[in-house]
Amino acid sequence: MIQANEIKTADDWSGVALDTVTLDFDARFRRRVVLTCDSGRKVLLDLAETTVLNEGDGLVTGEGIIKVKAAPEKLAEIRTKDAPHLMRIAWHLGNRHLPTELHDDCIRIRDDHVIVDMVKKLGAEVEIIDAPFNPEGGAYGHGRTHGHSHGGDLGHDHSHDDGHGHTHDHHH
Repeated sequence: MIQANEIKTADDWSGVALDTVTLDFDARFRRRVVLTCDSGRKVLLDLAETTVLNEGDGLVTGEGIIKVKAAPEKLAEIRTKDAPHLMRIAWHLGNRHLPTELHDDCIRIRDDHVIVDMVKKLGAEVEIIDAPFNPEGGAYGHGRTHGHSHGGDLGHDHSHDDGHGHTHDHHH
C-alpha cells in the first residue's frame, strides 16, 4: 500500500495524476485513513492534522500525486428573487450552523426536508440536484457542523438565539 503524508492544493500542482480518489464532503475531512482510489488502488493518508481535501487537491505519494475529486451528493439549490433575499436566507442557514456553499445566484446545502421547507416558507425556490458539495470553510473550520472547534479552549461559553424558538450553548 502506498502512503501519502502531504497535500498539495489544486493551485500548487499540475500535470498528470497517478490516480484519482472520489470522496463525498464528509470523507474529504481526514487525518489518517485508508482510501480506495477510483482504480481500486489503496493509499494510506497519514497527515499531521485533520485537513479538508478539496476538489483538485493532490495526495503526495512516493509514486506520484493522487488527485482528489468531489463526489456528487444530493443537494438543495436555493434561489431567490434578488440578492438581499438570498442574503436573508444565508443568514438563516448560517444561524443554524449548516455547511453552505455560496454562489453568485444561489446557495447550496445538503438536502434536508426541514430546512428546505423553512426556506420555501421564506419565499425561496428550491431545486434538488446532484452535484459535488464544497461549502465555505467558515471562521472556525471547514464548513463543519456542531461540534466545531474554535482552535483550542478560548475560555468562554456563549449562547445565542438561533431563530427557531430556542437557544443553544457552545461549551468550549
